[in-house]
Amino acid sequence: MHPQPKPRPCPGRALAGLVLFAPMAWATATPSVHDWPLPAPAGSAQPSLVVAADGDLLLAWVERREGGGHRMRFARHEAGTGWSPTRTVAEGADWFVNWADVPSLLALPDGSLWAHLLVKNGEATYAYDTRLLRSRDAGMSWTALGPVHDDGTPTEHGFASLWPQGHDRLGVAWLDGRHTGGGGHGHHGGAGAMSLRAAVLGPDGRKATEAQIDARTCDCCQTDVAVTARGPLLVYRDRSEGEVRDILATRFDGSAWSASVPVHADGWVMPACPVNGPAVAALGEQAWVAWYTAAEGRVALRLAASRDAGDSFTAPREVVLGEHLLGRVDLAADASGVWLAWMEEGADGQSLWLARFAHDLAKEHWRLRVAAVPGRGRGTGFPRLRLAAGEAWLAWTAVEGGLPSLRGARVRSP
Repeated sequence: MHPQPKPRPCPGRALAGLVLFAPMAWATATPSVHDWPLPAPAGSAQPSLVVAADGDLLLAWVERREGGGHRMRFARHEAGTGWSPTRTVAEGADWFVNWADVPSLLALPDGSLWAHLLVKNGEATYAYDTRLLRSRDAGMSWTALGPVHDDGTPTEHGFASLWPQGHDRLGVAWLDGRHTGGGGHGHHGGAGAMSLRAAVLGPDGRKATEAQIDARTCDCCQTDVAVTARGPLLVYRDRSEGEVRDILATRFDGSAWSASVPVHADGWVMPACPVNGPAVAALGEQAWVAWYTAAEGRVALRLAASRDAGDSFTAPREVVLGEHLLGRVDLAADASGVWLAWMEEGADGQSLWLARFAHDLAKEHWRLRVAAVPGRGRGTGFPRLRLAAGEAWLAWTAVEGGLPSLRGARVRSP
């Protein structure tokens, strides 16, 4: 099981319409929020949202097949014409489908599309591979490249992050359970710990480099990466021998990964994985990291900035405090500021929030409750946030009557 100090899911069916909320009273100007209809059919979940080199948005998701199994599909959203026809990336009957560890899609500057998905590799619950696929014809056809790892163990390999390593190469980082013995999360029966690894693949899909970054990490918290002027900056939740689970950052210079540094010394001692990974965004040498913590019993959403591409970070700003915070953060940045999305859950249900800050985090420009999110607990998963054409675009999972579906919104800041 993935432990999480929050309520268990209470399945529900998504609302037919988007419930929008006004910004908080202290905002000096009012962002506008608009419904963004998504092409995914009812029953879809696990959204992945990326921006292509030409500014188009790509949305991918997982849906159930009639008769069993799953398929991964995607569509392109063009500013002038809307959604393209939906295309299938892959499908299968042996996938690992989970609320927290989800497939993803990435567009490289050379126009190629890459995707990763999760396929079972053994009988244990968390025995699965991270497998890569590539398309050179805008997603019309896909080539399966196989697992990114080559250890061949029936253990967990997941929570992957993909990034463009230059014009036509792919970078990928993942949590790797080859040393765990497949004993499940947090307790490996005397075997080794979950580790963090990364690789670079050439345009031919062949692995050029691979390295172990950290020999002991949190078992099931998402990783994230953003490309700075000095290389990709990777953030993840560490796990010390004393069960301290703070956020670390490391950067790849094209040949080696830097020594991991704490984003902040929270000192959160947690005996099990919180299933709540960090998010990172970057502009040039500026970078920002957002994360959930419950250090010393204080549930908080924190946001920190770096002026040196992740070598060091400022003291964090506490954005939200309280047990109503679910976390599940995503982060983006542009010339106007730093945009942060997160989830909350109170007596009236779950909700999706968005705020924008100055680059130095000294000022919060505004904060708004974007939407009420039908569903309780884990079933609603993790929202996705991207910036395009001066607007924030969000996609998330709603659940009502046991049926998941995807919802979307776009937010324009004044």
